[in-house]
Amino acid sequence: MRRFVSSETSVTEYFGYFISIYALMQFLASPLLGALSDRFGRRSVLLISLLVAGFDYILMAYAPTLEILFAGRIIAGLTGANITVAMAYIADVSNDENRSANFGMVGAAFGLGFIIGPAIGGLLGHLGPEYPFLVAAALNLLNFFFGLFILPESLPKNLRRKIDLRRTNPLYSLLGVLRSKHLLALLLVYFFFQLAGQTHPSIWTLYTETRYGWTTAQVGLSLAVVGLLSALAQGWLTRLVIPKFGEHRTVVIGAFGYAVSFIFYGMATEGWMMYAILILSAVFWTSPPALQSLISHKTPPQEQGELQGSLVSLSSLAAIITPLVTTKLFAHFSSGNPGTLYLPGAPYYFGALICFVSWAIMYRRKA
Repeated sequence: MRRFVSSETSVTEYFGYFISIYALMQFLASPLLGALSDRFGRRSVLLISLLVAGFDYILMAYAPTLEILFAGRIIAGLTGANITVAMAYIADVSNDENRSANFGMVGAAFGLGFIIGPAIGGLLGHLGPEYPFLVAAALNLLNFFFGLFILPESLPKNLRRKIDLRRTNPLYSLLGVLRSKHLLALLLVYFFFQLAGQTHPSIWTLYTETRYGWTTAQVGLSLAVVGLLSALAQGWLTRLVIPKFGEHRTVVIGAFGYAVSFIFYGMATEGWMMYAILILSAVFWTSPPALQSLISHKTPPQEQGELQGSLVSLSSLAAIITPLVTTKLFAHFSSGNPGTLYLPGAPYYFGALICFVSWAIMYRRKA
C-alpha cells in the first residue's frame, strides 16, 4: 500500500478499504459459488476458482497503479468465496459424530496459514513487495493441481439440484436463511462472532505498531503465534472441549470468554501482555467450530452449499463492516488531537460489546 500512498493517515484508510473490498466481493459471490457447487459438484467449482486466483495474484504482484491493485483485490475476493464450497465439502463428508471436529480442522488449517503466511510474507517483503503475491500465486496453482489429480467429488449426482437464480442473490439467500426460525438465533450469533473476530485482522498490525512500537518482524511473529494457538485450539482442543461440554455450552462459554479477552486486549499497555492474553484466551477459540456444527446439523445435505454460501456472506458482510469501523475508531481515539479522548483500545472494546451480545443470545437460548 505504501508503494502508492505516502500519508500514514491515508495508508490506514486505504488499508481498511483494501480489506473491505475483498469481503464485499466474497459477500456477493458466495451464494453463487454455493449454488453452482450444489448443481455441478464441489470439485469443479473449487478447481476453477483456484486457477483464476493463481493468475490474479500474479496481476497484483506487478500492479503498476493503485487502481490495478484494487481490481486484483476484487478478483481475489470473488475467487476467495470458494471457502463456501470448501465448507460445503466438509459438511458432505461429515456426520453427527465428527462434524464439529472436522470444522475445527478447517479452523486449524487457517491457523497454520497464519503461522506460515506472515513468516513468508515478512521474509519475502524485504526482497520486494511483489514477492509475497508471487508466492500466493504459486500456492493457489499448487492447490489447483492437487485438486485436479487427487481431490474426489463429495456430492453425488443424485443429491444435486438445479440452480434457482433468486438464491444466487446474496440478500435473497440471506433473507431466506434468516427466515428460518430454528436458525435465526444461531445465525445472529454467528454474524456477531464474525464481526468481533474481524477486529484482529483489520487492526492488529496498525494497533501493535502504533501502540507498542512493534516492527514488521515482531508483527509477523505475533501473527504466527496467533496461528499456532488457533491450530492447537481448533484442531486439538475441539476434540476435548466439545465432547465434554457439548456444542451449545461451548458456544456460551466461548462468547463470554471472547468478550473478556477483548477488554483485556484494549487495556494492555505493554506488548508482552498481548501474548499472555492470546495464550489464556485460546481455549475459547473452540466455540466457532461448535457453532458452525450446530447450524450445519439443522440443514439437509442438498442445501449445504446454499447454507455455507449464506454463512460466508455473513462473514464477508462482517469483514466489510469491521475494518471500516475499527480503523476509524483507532484513527480517532489514537490521534492525540486536543479535545479527543485517548483510547487506542476502542476497537477492542467494540469487539467486546458484540461478544457480550452474542453471549446473551446464546445464554437465553435453550440447547
